Amino acid sequence: MSMDSDLRAAYRGELAQADALESAGDWAGAFRHLERAHILGQRHTLAHTRTHLRMLRNGWKRADARELFGQVVRSVAALTKTVFWVPAGNTGGANVHPLKPMPIPDDLKPWLE
Repeated sequence: MSMDSDLRAAYRGELAQADALESAGDWAGAFRHLERAHILGQRHTLAHTRTHLRMLRNGWKRADARELFGQVVRSVAALTKTVFWVPAGNTGGANVHPLKPMPIPDDLKPWLE
């Protein structure tokens, strides 16, 4: 299943905001946008995996061992499990259980309904 163009644009917009914050050295701010990209892309294997790999890099830059370990596991799972089931709204960080459904932010709902 491929992303429709509006969803793809929203997903890429979140990644672009993460890029801008990373360039400014704001790794925590960038991670918030990666979480939003995760919510938007989690039903699409390549986008889902790409987001987890970006989260892995972010964890490396923040020297966050928990995030590093969590993202290695989640990156592999994203490649293999996305086609079966993903929990709606899950932000994808190592600070939340990978199977926990979470509320979708109101401003992201239009692309996911």
